[in-house]
Amino acid sequence: MSTYTGSGPYCYANSLAMALGPAAPPVAVVETLTGSAFGAQLPGGGLPFFDPYGWDPEQGLDAAVELLGLGCVRTADGSAAEAAARLRAACAVGPVLVGPVDLGLLPYRPGTPARGEGDHYVVVLDLVDGVVLLHDPEGHPYATSPLAAFTEAWRAETVEYTDVPFVMRSGFTRRREVTVERALRRSLPRAAEWLSGRGGGRPSPPGSLGGAAAVEALAELVGTGLDPAVREHLAGFAVRVGARRLADAAHCLGLLRLPEAAAEAARQARLLGGLQHPLVTGDDAALAAGLRLLAPGYERLRGRLLSAVAAGADGTPG
Repeated sequence: MSTYTGSGPYCYANSLAMALGPAAPPVAVVETLTGSAFGAQLPGGGLPFFDPYGWDPEQGLDAAVELLGLGCVRTADGSAAEAAARLRAACAVGPVLVGPVDLGLLPYRPGTPARGEGDHYVVVLDLVDGVVLLHDPEGHPYATSPLAAFTEAWRAETVEYTDVPFVMRSGFTRRREVTVERALRRSLPRAAEWLSGRGGGRPSPPGSLGGAAAVEALAELVGTGLDPAVREHLAGFAVRVGARRLADAAHCLGLLRLPEAAAEAARQARLLGGLQHPLVTGDDAALAAGLRLLAPGYERLRGRLLSAVAAGADGTPG
């Protein structure tokens, strides 16, 4: 099968790659190391996502950094003036991964302000004379923002998975030499754990579901009439990023010479990507049927990964 190459909402993976510079592995590897591909979740009263139950980008970034044998300085909280001072000092050393931020409050983006539009990550390059210079991986290289407006976005008040403002990561250093293959192999046990659909990450609201149960419940919601806001979220973000994550995971599992796991991930990617047309056209019968085909694949993929780990594919004795 052809490996997908193209655009997509990979803000934290692209931002980490930019912050690491020439030492960065391919973005597909970064995304897979975050664990994002390995599950689905339906938070109680919230929007569905095709990433693991209890997972969020902050956990994913920390996992990817550690698996790659890197270290960094993560800071957060304090006043806006203190955050700006930290950012200015860090920029003097190198690029700074900043986020989460409120996507809808970044003033250079068309349609802003629109508070609560979504979470986002960027790479800040400099802060001079009250102007922030940054790379926004969603198509805005060398964007600029007045510091006050950027700080307002950086407070991340609408981002549910963080309770502190002004999160940034800087000072990336090599702690140990790790090949891409070794990093991916070491990620397999956690990927299998995420696929169990039982959480293990941040606390989820009451009534939340993960894995196959989440996808089956989403199919039921489609059958009873999908909320327009949920449809827009799925069509504009969740399906396309979820399909790409699975496609990248399939590619990475292929790099590890795990053909059965790679094939299962690729099948999931194809099923999920195939939901885009019925979502947009309102063919809810096809959408519900596609979701029901997708649901059991997460457990099959988990079984493939557990077999690989048992055989020592993560680098440990079988």
